[in-house]
Amino acid sequence: MIYVIGTGPGALQCMTPEAQKALQESDVVVGYKTYLDQIDELIKEKEVISSSMMQEVDRCEKSFLLAEKGRTVALISGGDAGIYAMAGLVLEMASVRENPPEIKIIPGIAALNGCAARLGAPLMHDFAAISLSDLLTPWELITKRLEAAASADFVMVIYNPRSKKRREQIEIARDIILQLRDGKTPVGIVTNATRENESVVITDLENMLEHEIGMQSTVIIGNSTTFVWNGFMITPRGYNGKYDLKNG
Repeated sequence: MIYVIGTGPGALQCMTPEAQKALQESDVVVGYKTYLDQIDELIKEKEVISSSMMQEVDRCEKSFLLAEKGRTVALISGGDAGIYAMAGLVLEMASVRENPPEIKIIPGIAALNGCAARLGAPLMHDFAAISLSDLLTPWELITKRLEAAASADFVMVIYNPRSKKRREQIEIARDIILQLRDGKTPVGIVTNATRENESVVITDLENMLEHEIGMQSTVIIGNSTTFVWNGFMITPRGYNGKYDLKNG
């Protein structure tokens, strides 16, 4: 058995009960070291196999080999296992094996959920999530998606905005969106959501690059109706056009 577990945005209190139960039932835990460090209190008594970034295929292969020996494996993902994480790769690899083990995907709180809650209610209407990492997706395709989402007035959630090697992508993305949106469009930048060094910034499209944005950041760009009130970033769902909200 392989449990593919989403641990949430990085804090133990964000893990779902189902994720904690699956972790308890597992014999061995496999994952990226950074994510394992975030749940170290829950895996002290477990056999742990950790690896560095860019070794996703290796982690999946090790999980298959362990499961084939009768072990119950917890394959760890940060956030939700099915959003830019390990669930898809595990199932892809299982689909080409002759006798794949039983696999269960355990959901977690995704970065977009956790960061949106810190900002208020920016995702109350249609939104698009786009990763700026071009390690697996051609940059030309990413820019097409940025243009399409911006022109369609989606709220936009930007994953993987910047890393040590990828410095310019977020700048190019901002410029693409700025051609199609007002510079005063609200933008939220959440870094290390729910962790001790959490940072929450609400700015606008024109000035967003003046703020620190890193690999642990998620950027949420509002649509044409998004506004800021009392420290909250709010995207209306449309109730105000249907009801008299001011007078109840």
